[in-house]
Amino acid sequence: MVKEDEAKDKALELFLKIGLDERTAKNTVANNKVTANLTAVIHEASVTDGCDKSIGNLLYSVATKYPANALVHRPTLLEYIVSSKIKTTAQLDAAFSFFSGTGSESFKIHEFEEACGVGVEVSLEDIKQTVSGIFEERKSSILEQRYRTNVGELFGHVRKMLPWADQKIVKQIIDTKMYELLGERTAADNEKPAKKKEKPVKVEEKKVAVVAAPQPSEEELNPFKDFPQPEDNFKVHTEIFFSDDRVLRCCNSREMLNKHLTVTGGKVFTRFPPEPNGYLHIGHAKAMFVSFGLAKERSGCCYLRFDDTNPEAEKKEYIDHIKEIVDWMGWKPFKITYASDYFQELYDLAVELIKRGHAYVDHQTPDEIKEYREKKMNSPWRDRPIAESLKLFEDMRRGLIEEGKATLRMKQDMQSDNFNMYDLIAYRIKFTPHPHAGDKWCVYPSYDYAHCIVDCLENITHSLCTLEFETRRASYYWLLHALDLYQPYVWEYSRLNVTNTIMSKRKLNLLVTKKFVDGWDDPRLMTLAGLRRRGVTSTSINAFVRGIGITRSDGSTIRLDRLEYHIREELNKTAPRTMVVLYPLKVVITNLDAGSAMDLEAKKWPDAQTDAAAIYQVPFSKTVYIEQSDFRMKDSKDYYGLAPGKTVMLRYAFPIKCTNVILADDKETIVEIHAEYDPSKKTKPKGVLHWVSETSHGVDPLQVEVRLFDKLFLSENPAELGKDWLDDLNPHSKIVVPSAYAVPSLGEAKVGDSFQFERLGYFVVDEDSTSEKLVFNRTVTLRDSYGKGGK
Repeated sequence: MVKEDEAKDKALELFLKIGLDERTAKNTVANNKVTANLTAVIHEASVTDGCDKSIGNLLYSVATKYPANALVHRPTLLEYIVSSKIKTTAQLDAAFSFFSGTGSESFKIHEFEEACGVGVEVSLEDIKQTVSGIFEERKSSILEQRYRTNVGELFGHVRKMLPWADQKIVKQIIDTKMYELLGERTAADNEKPAKKKEKPVKVEEKKVAVVAAPQPSEEELNPFKDFPQPEDNFKVHTEIFFSDDRVLRCCNSREMLNKHLTVTGGKVFTRFPPEPNGYLHIGHAKAMFVSFGLAKERSGCCYLRFDDTNPEAEKKEYIDHIKEIVDWMGWKPFKITYASDYFQELYDLAVELIKRGHAYVDHQTPDEIKEYREKKMNSPWRDRPIAESLKLFEDMRRGLIEEGKATLRMKQDMQSDNFNMYDLIAYRIKFTPHPHAGDKWCVYPSYDYAHCIVDCLENITHSLCTLEFETRRASYYWLLHALDLYQPYVWEYSRLNVTNTIMSKRKLNLLVTKKFVDGWDDPRLMTLAGLRRRGVTSTSINAFVRGIGITRSDGSTIRLDRLEYHIREELNKTAPRTMVVLYPLKVVITNLDAGSAMDLEAKKWPDAQTDAAAIYQVPFSKTVYIEQSDFRMKDSKDYYGLAPGKTVMLRYAFPIKCTNVILADDKETIVEIHAEYDPSKKTKPKGVLHWVSETSHGVDPLQVEVRLFDKLFLSENPAELGKDWLDDLNPHSKIVVPSAYAVPSLGEAKVGDSFQFERLGYFVVDEDSTSEKLVFNRTVTLRDSYGKGGK
């Protein structure tokens, strides 16, 4: 143990020398495979005494991404990196692609250099000219859309013309060009574009209309009604057709079922089995609802089982996150288990599978296995003697065979119409310690082998998963039948897909690691951590999942509006009202003395009467602030905001009439409004505005930061865009308002508290808040398109 710690300390010191930040270096040391790769790369590059950080970052990419089929050429690439002939990630990615296609064969150096842009110098002037040309071509569109212009699209055009340009410099020049062309952002730039003729929402002194939820269907009332009872699991519900005309009718014998029922007491047993290789997203919320929900509905038990059969992918960070999120979602596991808890039983059953003639040790490479499967050809080692496979499998377990030199494969049906019956791999060699099982094993079971057996070992009655696993059902039952094990009832349901987002763990990981978003809990992501930080409640997520049902219909994508509908339904009942002004415009009440201030009563809830707990105090003084968008120099019939000579009502306060407008030197920018208030309240204007006041003369209102989040992607289905999906990122998905004004009572808010900012939407206090300044995230706007017919 001491030697192991010393080795890790040396590796950490080495990684810090090449410029890795401390967090990345520590995470690398925790992964033995990456540590070994990076150490070898550093020695090959002869930079054990350290190097520039930019070079170190490229070396790290080589250690983690370099194609394994071209290791013979790695020293050549390292020479180009250390000599700064390859110095950008674009060049490095091109090198990876080149060597991946080359493999171990020889190559021509000039072809390599041409493919990677070696020697191509893109000057600052080149970038400026290219950006200027692109802006000139699209000038009218940019002037029309202003800061709503898709900057990612502009980046894409520059990349096509100058693939080897420094992207940081490109961004700086694009930002500068935008500013030169458009000037400072205006309040209008921060507003959403109107789809119809501009018409400010009329806000009267009554609660926001909430569209009644549609009557729940029978499936919503009980989505689990069609699942069979455990005692019925002797009936055939799946048939597997083999190429030799045999048919396997999957069911349990009465004897085996009775033995199972004796152990379980006839209860329903389910499991939620995430792989701990990433953060859970809203799709997992449906998986939890199905498995935990069925167990709860039938007074049964649901395991939280970590499918940790791949030691290279799992992290304790993900395990801890999953436990926390399952609890936050309101589910209580019967027991928390790991697939690795059963490694010994799984190994013993693999030995039994070999003895029964249903498995063999194979020496084909991954490429050979792929080729043979495509051609439906048997492996040359498929019919080797059982005794030989038993000995080789034992050698695999003892670490006597190199990684990649042997696998244990199930002897299924290579002529089947189902490719998931093409002798799937049961065990592979990995000399990687396991996060949960330690270093006892160097052979690890595959998902296809372990999943069904652990279901049996845990006496699962209903094995529930998404439809992409349907073709694996044949392999699932084949293996349990081959070992004479209990067979759970298997049922697949449709995946949950939501518009304007992506669910792929690989793509989510790229968004996080490349800093397109601010971590796994970024409120723009559909990760459950992100939704929680955005202020979405677990109960509204579960209501949403229950509402869409757990049918087998696939291919449908649920509109984001539908989720937002359920969020509003709950927050309308639980979030107290308050007032915040995002973009303040100063209004001076000229007929009120400078030292005068009065406390007025405002309602936390629309129907509040005299209950003190439902009332909060707001100061009203000579200086108040309204939204910049609530004032116009020219009035119109369909406009309910303030204008010269016009009267509006300040919510919970008095009518005010605009008497004068103070402009800046440019004669356009509005500095402040002068108005008179009507203390008698005899005037009854139609327009009602939210507002915030100075607490006393010359003292600014409470300042808060507000983050306005919107859809992360512009398209409803960015996954369909292929390699250009990143160009679809919404450049206005996060707008930070650093100095909004709030009523004083909001200063007592705590992290996690939710509010309805009147006329603006629902907001939650973010964890970035400090004692000096509160930070609010917008959860959802007040607009409700789903309730008006959107599906």
